[in-house]
Amino acid sequence: NPTQKPVRKQPGSSDPAPSPGGKRPSGSDLTQRPKGKRGDGRKGAPSPGAAEGGVLGLLRRLGRLEDSRRQAAELFGWLLAPMSPREFAERHWERAPLLVRRGQAGYYAGLFSTAELDAILRSGHVHFGTHLDVTSYAEGVRETHNPAGRALPAVVWDFYQNGCSLRLLCPQVFSDTVWQFLSILQEHFGSMAGANTYLTPPGTQGFAPHYDDIEAFVLQLEGKKHWRVYGPRTEAEALPQFSSANLTQAELGEPMLEVVLEAGDLLYFPRGFIHQGDCLPDAHSLHITVSSFQRNSWGDLLEKLLPAALQMALEEDVEYRQGLPMDYLGYMGVAHSDAIDTRRTAFVEKVQSLVKKLVTYAPIDAAVDQRAKSFLHDCLPPALTQSEKALSVYGFPARWQDGGTRDVDILITKDTEVRLLRHGIVRLCNEEAGVMLYYTTENSRVYHKEEPKSLEIDPEYTDSIEFLLSSYPNHVSVDSLPCETLEDKISLATLLFEKGILTTKKPLVQV
Repeated sequence: NPTQKPVRKQPGSSDPAPSPGGKRPSGSDLTQRPKGKRGDGRKGAPSPGAAEGGVLGLLRRLGRLEDSRRQAAELFGWLLAPMSPREFAERHWERAPLLVRRGQAGYYAGLFSTAELDAILRSGHVHFGTHLDVTSYAEGVRETHNPAGRALPAVVWDFYQNGCSLRLLCPQVFSDTVWQFLSILQEHFGSMAGANTYLTPPGTQGFAPHYDDIEAFVLQLEGKKHWRVYGPRTEAEALPQFSSANLTQAELGEPMLEVVLEAGDLLYFPRGFIHQGDCLPDAHSLHITVSSFQRNSWGDLLEKLLPAALQMALEEDVEYRQGLPMDYLGYMGVAHSDAIDTRRTAFVEKVQSLVKKLVTYAPIDAAVDQRAKSFLHDCLPPALTQSEKALSVYGFPARWQDGGTRDVDILITKDTEVRLLRHGIVRLCNEEAGVMLYYTTENSRVYHKEEPKSLEIDPEYTDSIEFLLSSYPNHVSVDSLPCETLEDKISLATLLFEKGILTTKKPLVQV
């Protein structure tokens, strides 16, 4: 389940090995310390999050920003601080691990805790396998111990007491804070942001060494954990499409990074970097791994693009429909690969010519739209602030009262000022069925629990959708929408409001 799956764990720094690109990173390439007193790097200037009450204060501050793109950029900057996102992109993203030592145990305060995990278990809604994995790794053997059914506290904590790790696969389903955190961050990546939490008892290890198919950001929430990170062993393991099987110590060699993460620290490592984490005897560990960029490569785009290009070429170009030579089986194929034959040369050149020509038929924008459509299906729904709810359909006061309905009608007029709820919640796609508007507001917090949500849009409304996108984050009057009639303008605005896509500048009904 990719919303939960794109996360595993781990990173570290000692004698760096060559990175996939061949450059040998230095210690300073891998470790970022707060500015201030140098010493052991554990004392620095107060963080933005700590200054405003940890993660909850940070999210409140971000909620006051008008533009969701700026919210996402600032949250990502806070995640990496004191390293700048630009420096991170140039030196670490998809290239090399990053260790940020903060010396601020409360940096992530309010994001998630063991006490919150305990409360979630007591809700009675957690099931083994679906939401929670019980794991162990000892003497080179990785085991999963999930019983069937509901994960009740007495059973879960007995496993923990006996040395098992607990992996909560979908914290955003149970935690409003994690949901809000990820729903903001996903707009920065343009790719689904997932999370898992890991609680590990002192002196134990829950998982075998392995590499993942996601970009991983390990946030140490409580306690401390010893990490070892190893570079990709071969070119084929650099930025892999899929995660590895469990590996043995004998397959690893020496780590390029070895470190003990403490509360408030961050460890990032790219997909393909082997990692393992274990607890020291004197402390438990709770961390959350935030992940993204699963199956989000150029190759994944081409998987959408090339079949569409070939289909278009077959329809429009007779050269692609001409028959193969009758005798080609007699000189092509592995059995003939070493033969010197002018017919082979001509055949290979013909194939190369057709493949090169195929680029001219490639519907690149349409393929990108299909990728965006998939991303919107993956997305968490936006987490609304109280003020946003009051200005949207989610806070609309329709109700039953005194024996009848009250405040049911959504009265949008030409003077009503509206805007998109978030910039990244909609995407227009041209499809065989017509122009479709895909949106995220009715998604579930459970990955793909709902089918993709879309509206078929009259082609004459596409300019209005694009106008709303280009105007964001500013409000515009309904009358300014580029529809033919006022009735069309109000009809479109009402439809988008009812789907939670639009908010108004002022509440439509004063209660």
